[in-house]
Amino acid sequence: MTTDRVVIVGGGPGGYEAAHVAAQLGAEVTIVDTDGVGGSAVLTDCVPSKTLIATAEVMDELAGAAELGVIFTDTEGDAAETIRVDLARVNARVKRLAADQSTDIARRLEKDGVQVVEARARLDGPGRVVATATDGTEQVLEADAVLVATGAAPRTLPTAQPDGERILTWEQVYDLTEVPTELIVVGSGVTGAEFASAYLNLGIPVTLVSSRDRVLPGEDADAATVLEDVLRRRGMTVLSKSRMESVTRSGDVVTVTLTDGRTVQGSHCILALGSVPNTADMGLEEAGVILKDGGFVNVDRVSRTSARGVYAAGDCTGVLMLASVAAMQGRIAMWHFLGDTVHPLDLKKVSSNVFTSPEIATVGWSQQAVDAGEMQAEVVTLPMSGNPRAKMQGVRDGFVKLLCRPGTGIVVGGVVVGPRASELIHPVSVAVAESLTADQLAQAFTVYPSMSGSIAEAARRLHRV
Repeated sequence: MTTDRVVIVGGGPGGYEAAHVAAQLGAEVTIVDTDGVGGSAVLTDCVPSKTLIATAEVMDELAGAAELGVIFTDTEGDAAETIRVDLARVNARVKRLAADQSTDIARRLEKDGVQVVEARARLDGPGRVVATATDGTEQVLEADAVLVATGAAPRTLPTAQPDGERILTWEQVYDLTEVPTELIVVGSGVTGAEFASAYLNLGIPVTLVSSRDRVLPGEDADAATVLEDVLRRRGMTVLSKSRMESVTRSGDVVTVTLTDGRTVQGSHCILALGSVPNTADMGLEEAGVILKDGGFVNVDRVSRTSARGVYAAGDCTGVLMLASVAAMQGRIAMWHFLGDTVHPLDLKKVSSNVFTSPEIATVGWSQQAVDAGEMQAEVVTLPMSGNPRAKMQGVRDGFVKLLCRPGTGIVVGGVVVGPRASELIHPVSVAVAESLTADQLAQAFTVYPSMSGSIAEAARRLHRV
């Protein structure tokens, strides 16, 4: 009996999770990667950004401590009125945690018997990968299956080129040692909103440039409205319907010019303009892999490409740019190739979170789909301000929204806006995944007092006799 040979190109969540599965199922696994295992998710994106956001959350909580009766004083006993951030220390910690996480992943891969080759890979046909090391030496890897998991990189424009010092992509912000005096964030999608919210909570004046009529145009409209109201109330300048024309730098001043001629000046600018897949010059199309517009790899729901034996996972597919989705695509690919039980990817069961303050978590069908007639559902929204635990913690902003099918009462979607929404969405995610009814969700015990009590209460309000 021969051993299946799997070559994985890229060491991000789609790659290393696939490697674990393939190794567990008895395959001979090699990962070819240039940047370090963990990929951008661990080294330059998810882990670093959420670590930065965790620090910002502490700053936010401290800012509201006086309302709860907690007063800070200086050494003379006078009230301390300001909190400041040491950005150099914050970013040093961010980088250290990211590196430690990468080391942990590498250690587990080694334990699983996965070979990691530090090189740039290209396909030489569907069953062969050529790995080129930095010194130019080449290694040919024969494969029964290839998984492409090369991720994506920040999108830039000819008129807005990062310099790594004051005009930055989201991967470059962790080199900052000085605190920006005025920060401009261009782009109001998830990445832009998260960084704008985080730096605002760190005490930095922020201007958010949004080409759309509201922040987070792809998220629940009610949730986005709550977030934008909070950001404005906390002092952020939000420029809606304002499209960036160019970003330039003169000394210590960065100028963002808008298409209508207006200009915005600051000390630093973060470009959050979307992502481009890392699929160029890899021999994909020559190997029979069809690429979609923008260079994304076209895959089906079990991660297959158009080339036999070639799979793809993660941001390079453009399916849904979440680390959790990348990891599941990678697992599904290996389950499928190696003949294990496999369930095709179902995006309607994917829970996601925007790590702003407050957080926005969603799962399943959306309010927009209901309003457009794509799904019939009853909707109930319960403000978080009425929750007893929220009152105790001084939380006023946010809500729980549940969607269920009329007649059957099956929960088909939900939104949670508030602190730690990323944790609170899980019971709703389970309900959606397992087709539970609102009554079943309502009848499960919740702790009193707890934020999760609002989920059960919203479910009770969907009960029909």
